[in-house]
Order: sequence, then structure tokens, then C-alpha cells
Amino acid sequence: MKRSSLTLLLLCFLVAYSNAQSIWKQRRYEIVAGLGPSFFFGNIGGYSQTKNILGLRDIALRQTRFDFDVSFKYRVTETVDIRLSLTSGLLHATDTRGSNENRGFAASTQIIEPALIGEYYFIKNKSENSYLFSKGDNFGLNGIFKSLDFYVFSGIGGLGYSVTPNSKLESFGFNAGGFTAVIPVGVGSTLIYSPNFNFGVELAGRYTFSDKLDGYPSQYSRSNDVYYFFNFTFTYKLKTGVHGWPSFR
Repeated sequence: MKRSSLTLLLLCFLVAYSNAQSIWKQRRYEIVAGLGPSFFFGNIGGYSQTKNILGLRDIALRQTRFDFDVSFKYRVTETVDIRLSLTSGLLHATDTRGSNENRGFAASTQIIEPALIGEYYFIKNKSENSYLFSKGDNFGLNGIFKSLDFYVFSGIGGLGYSVTPNSKLESFGFNAGGFTAVIPVGVGSTLIYSPNFNFGVELAGRYTFSDKLDGYPSQYSRSNDVYYFFNFTFTYKLKTGVHGWPSFR
């Protein structure tokens, strides 16, 4: 009798463990929406390097605008994702604050950016591998540290941009827009709130292959333009269908 009970308990444990280990496979597909401020570092505005340690003085409210991002993710393994993202937003640059205040240039740049990105999770949460969690129980704030993921990412993308100058820049002459390649690099964290929803934050930098995003390709510039996003993210996880495709039911 004791042996039978022990065998039954062992089988139950193995089934639960097996289900928990494959939870991530049951929801391989994710739809992610992100929203947050954008920070632009171009040829207009900003302080000279001798007056600006690490570029921190260039971060200003007058330069800040917003972006919106939608991504579709696929979980290749438990720690590796690939995602296709589309970002739209606004970048802004002004000489109102910086080393060239007397010049008076300003520009707003509308952007749209498709990108293919790979993510690596160097810290994985412990909640997701819980059998009870897979059945809909979330751990709330008490288990917040067990429910956090941390990841890094990089990839390749394209950037279409259109520049709207102020009158001084327009009379000087400016580049109206174009298309260039970008390299996204960043770090993020995700709170695994439930089997269906995640919340997170992400700091993403973009190195561009252009020096004209603000419409002013200065002859004194030594590097291409750079911009950053700091986004708050919301993730909806789709169930994996019988044939491995996402299920919208």
C-alpha cells in the first residue's frame, strides 16, 4: 500500500514538473506594446564635449518627445527571443539650451522604424516554472522578485525620417528627410504578472548610419546621430496552437 502511494505521488510530481518545464512552449508568441519618451542627440543643441561630461547635460525636457512601439515576439528557447518591431515617434532638437544658443536652429523629426531584434534573458524569473502559475495563479507583489526577467538585446533596423525645421534652419538650408540603417541596442526588465500578461520597462538606444536626422549635417560633427527610447511595455501572450502557430482563441 505504501509503495503504491509513493509511486502515485512520484508520478504526480513528474507530471507537474514536466508541465512546468514546458510552460514557455505553451505561449511562444507575444504581442508587445511600448510607450515612452524619446531622447535625440544630433548636431542641433547640446553642449560641447569640454562642457559636458558623459553627455548628461544634453538630456533636457525641451529635447524630449515620445514614441510608440508595437512588436511581435517568438520564443526560440526559454532564454532567447526574436522580435519584429515597428516604432513610430518624434525626435526634437533645439539650440535654445546648449553651446550654440545664438545660432537658433530647431527641428522636429518624424520617424518610423521597422527592426528585427534578438533578446537574451540573462536572469529568468522563477514564477513561470510554477505549475500553479500556469493554471492562472499569480504571485502579486509578494513574489515580485521571483517574477522578474532581465534581458539585453540588439539587432538591425531601418529608419525613415522627415524633418520639419524652424525658420532659421529653413533659411540656412536643411536636409528634408530620407532613409538610413540603425542598430538597436538596449536592456530591459519584465514583470511576469500572469500566464497571459507581462509588464516591463526598456531602455533602447539607436546608433544610426546618418548625420542628418535633424536636417543639419554639420561640417564639425565627428559622429552619426543617436537617439534613445525609455519605454513602458505591456505584453499579451498568445497560446501556441496544435501545429505550432499562435492561437487567437
